Amino acid sequence: MIIFSQLWDTLLYVPILNLLVGFYHVLFQNLGLSIIAMTVAIKAVTFPLTKPSIEVAKKQKGLQPEIAKLKKKFKNKQVFAQKQMELFKKNGINPMAGCLPQIIQFLIIIALYSVFTNLLSGNGVMISSVNDKLYNWDYLKFAQDAVLNTKFLYLNLSKPDQFYILPVLSAAAQFFLSKYMMKSTVGMKTAVKDTPDKKDDIMYNMQGQMAYMMPIMTLVIGVSLPSGLILYWFISTVLMILQYVLIFRKSKKVEN
Repeated sequence: MIIFSQLWDTLLYVPILNLLVGFYHVLFQNLGLSIIAMTVAIKAVTFPLTKPSIEVAKKQKGLQPEIAKLKKKFKNKQVFAQKQMELFKKNGINPMAGCLPQIIQFLIIIALYSVFTNLLSGNGVMISSVNDKLYNWDYLKFAQDAVLNTKFLYLNLSKPDQFYILPVLSAAAQFFLSKYMMKSTVGMKTAVKDTPDKKDDIMYNMQGQMAYMMPIMTLVIGVSLPSGLILYWFISTVLMILQYVLIFRKSKKVEN
């Protein structure tokens, strides 16, 4: 347990804390801008990990004609599921790879929650002990009497959004992302409709469930979390949408 805690601090908590504090000092002590800048930096660093999920969607789109043929050929759902998984394996597709970006987001959210908990008290006063977790660089350190500026637009980033605007925007962005990901399976949707039992298409139904589950979770959880966390979630989701759009447009240009 101690080893896990040390790994958590070393790999996630401490780097995120230092990154956020570093941007805070550079960006005129504006915590909102710091969170946005930190989100962009995290997305850039984790892109090699999230790119495979986008590649899966691209490969999946190319396999739509073959999946449609399998759907018509194998009416038994167990047999079809087996053949579909064989097709995925043959083409190097892991259906669970699409979940990786969400897992990464959740891990970072947990780390950010710890950062906010330790960085802020109820009234936004800096907790002096946070300096012990900062790297030994003078410009990162806070004065003992420092007060963190948590105001950003209408928000107090240390508290939930009292108007629920940010959670709703985050849920909407999450829904748009899920639907955009499902656009690559439009051929699958047609194939699924060709059989009475629509539950036997693994990839299509997984994405269909995620399209509604993730936005609902985002909204339900988002109304109670500090708005700084939800700001991160919103910006991160928007950046993920941009990644999908740019990569798919690039692939279309190559195909043409």
